[in-house]
Order: sequence, then C-alpha cells, then structure tokens
Amino acid sequence: MKKYIGYFFAGAAIYFGFAGLGYAETTVSAEVQYIFNTILFLMSGFLVMWMAAGFAMLESGLVTSKSVSAICAKNIGLYSIAGVMFWLVGYNLAYGIPEGGYIGTFTPWSDASSVDTGYSDGSDWFFQMVFCATTMSIVSGTLAERIKIWPFFLFAAILTGIIYPIQMGWQWGGGWLSAAGFSDFAGSTLVHAAGGSAALAGAIVLGARTGRFSSSGGTKAMPPFAASSIPLATLGVFILWLGWFGFNGGSQLAAGTLEDVSSVATIYINTNLAAGGGVLTAAVVSRLIGGKTDVVMMLNGAIAGLVAITAEPLAPTPLAAIFIGAIGGLVMYFSTQLLFKLKIDDVVGAIPAHLVAGVWGTLAVPLTNGDTSFGAQFLGTISVVVFVFVVSLIVFQIMKATIGLRISKEAEKLGTDKAEIGVIAYGIRD
Repeated sequence: MKKYIGYFFAGAAIYFGFAGLGYAETTVSAEVQYIFNTILFLMSGFLVMWMAAGFAMLESGLVTSKSVSAICAKNIGLYSIAGVMFWLVGYNLAYGIPEGGYIGTFTPWSDASSVDTGYSDGSDWFFQMVFCATTMSIVSGTLAERIKIWPFFLFAAILTGIIYPIQMGWQWGGGWLSAAGFSDFAGSTLVHAAGGSAALAGAIVLGARTGRFSSSGGTKAMPPFAASSIPLATLGVFILWLGWFGFNGGSQLAAGTLEDVSSVATIYINTNLAAGGGVLTAAVVSRLIGGKTDVVMMLNGAIAGLVAITAEPLAPTPLAAIFIGAIGGLVMYFSTQLLFKLKIDDVVGAIPAHLVAGVWGTLAVPLTNGDTSFGAQFLGTISVVVFVFVVSLIVFQIMKATIGLRISKEAEKLGTDKAEIGVIAYGIRD
C-alpha cells in the first residue's frame, strides 16, 4: 500500500510541476540562450557536414564506374581544403566586411566568444565553414571524369578561401546587398547558385567528355556513360535531404526562445514538403515527356526542391512550400534538356539543380515574404551569379593556359581512377 501511495504523490508532484510551467517566466537567462544557440549551431553544423558524404555518394553513383575513386578523393579533399581556407582567410573576408561594404580582411579567424554575442564564436565558424564546403561540393560532380585532381584542388582553395566568402559577405556579413534589402535565408543564391555558377564556368572551359554528345546534340546515356550505381546515388540524396534540415533549420541562428524553436520546426516542415514537391514534379514531367519515370530526374528533383525553398523556408505556408519545390523540379528538368542542346556536360546535373533552382527560389521569396522586393532579389541574384561565374571563368582559363586543367584523351579512356588516383573503386577479387 505504501508503494502505491508513493507513486501517487510522485505523479502528483510531476503533474503540478509541469502545470506550473505555464505560469513560470518564459524568458531564460542570456547564458542559457547562449548555450541553446550554440547547440543549434553545432548540431546543425554536423548535419550540414554530413551533406559532404551525401555529395560524395550522389556523385559516385552518377559517374561511370571508372571514376568513383576519383570522386571520393575529390570530395574528402575539397572538404579539408574548405576547412583550412575558411579558417585562414575566408571567415574574415566575409564577416570582417564594413557595414554596406564589399570585402573584409585577409586575416585568420580568431575566437572572441562572449555571452553578449548570443553564441560561441567557434560554433558560428563551424556552421559557416560547412556552408562554404557545400558550395565547392556542387562544383565537383559537374566537372567529373575529365578534370585533373590537383588543379581541381587549387580551384577549391580559391573558391572556398576567396570567391565564396566575398560574395557571401555581401549579404550575411552585412555588406552592400544586405543594405540593398536582398534576402537569402539559408543560401539558395549565396551557396547553391554560387556553386552552380562556378560549375558552369568550369564545364564551359573544360568541354564535354569525349564522345558524350552526338553531332545532333543528343546524349549517350547508356555505356560507356552509364551511372555506376543508382542505389548509391539514391543514398546520397537521402543523406543530403537529412543534412538540409541542419542547413535550413540552423539558419534560424537561435534556439533560446519559444518563437525560435517553433520557427525551426516550421522550417523543417517546409523543407521536407518542398523536396517532395520537386520529386513528384520531376517524376510526372519525365513520364509525360520522356515516356519513362526517370529516377535520376527524381533524385535531382529532390535537390532542386530543397535548393528552391532554401532562400525562404520559414514564411511559406505548407502548400506554398510544395509549390516552390515543384517549380524547382520543373525548372531543373527543362534546364537539363537545355544543357544537352548546348552540349554542356554536367555529369550529375548540378547546374540545373543548384544554379537554376537556386535562382528561382531566391526570386520567389517576395511571394511569401512581404518584407522583400523583386527588385532587391533580382539585384542580389544577378550580382552573385555574374561575380562567381566571371571570376571562376578567369581562374579556370588561367589554369588551363598554365598548369593544365583536363586529363589527356588516353587518360580519359582509361578512367580517372587509374589515371589520377591509382585505386579502382570496384575490383573483382577471387
């Protein structure tokens, strides 16, 4: 009997304790907010870091079987380079920018954490660094199977250390685009369209893989250009989808109040719905136009939907989020066909999914966020895309004319795994 009486009083204490929370002070101390905000940055950051694995698996699955080891080497290499370069100069190029200015300082990051800032400086550096690495990951898949690995690493250092931080600082660092009223919540343009612009510049300078296009502009989709592993590519997309919750949710930049954590939940919902809209649209359109339900288009449809909602994942209603993602999938599909006609060889479809869908998502922000304008959105989008494309084009051209950019035709025929890495991804053993 005593045991049951004890259970009763314990249960009553728990009940009244929780009920009393409704009357408690809802604002926590600055130190507690600092802790929660820092945790959000760190947890979201490692989710975005996990996207590096998603890009590696997606690209490994969509390249041919003779280029998988090279993709793995490029992805772990670029992530490492991004970390070093963003610490060395990147962070302060972006966040050392004067208010309304254009460029910060070429100095290493340093920790000046204080409760007054609302979060640990180290957690902010980590969160921003993985965004930087994501931008370079977009370039990797487009240029696969014909770029030399060390020129690729050199470009990765330039993009992550200089090009990306400069344009990112224009908005997130309080630069001139921020002053002009441009809005990009989590990087549809600053990350994805920027990465897609660099990828487009590289694809133009490199040219297509030998024999990829027929004289009429048609593509050769089956061997020798067949994807090495659709299951691996699908796994990569699911990893990216998971990481995107950190990408968009973490960009709320705070978790110390009821409003903040509720906003993060809303962002998760809209992010998920937009991806679903992109997938379903790509499935329907590929079936209606091509006669087959193209799984690669569905995979890129998910990415396009995610990219599109990234510019504003908080303000839309769930129905609007589905619409934004669906249009992202639609523009991805038709821009893929356009690249085929232009004979621009994008191995994994990153340019349509990141550049084109990113532009759409950024321009669509005023549809749901009344505090923005189409003029400011257009200004920011065109400025970032042109800047990254032109600078990347110049860098690629200089490398092509000096150290060389593309592997030989013999090496291309042999495969980048053997020619550049010396390790075969899929070896059959007795």
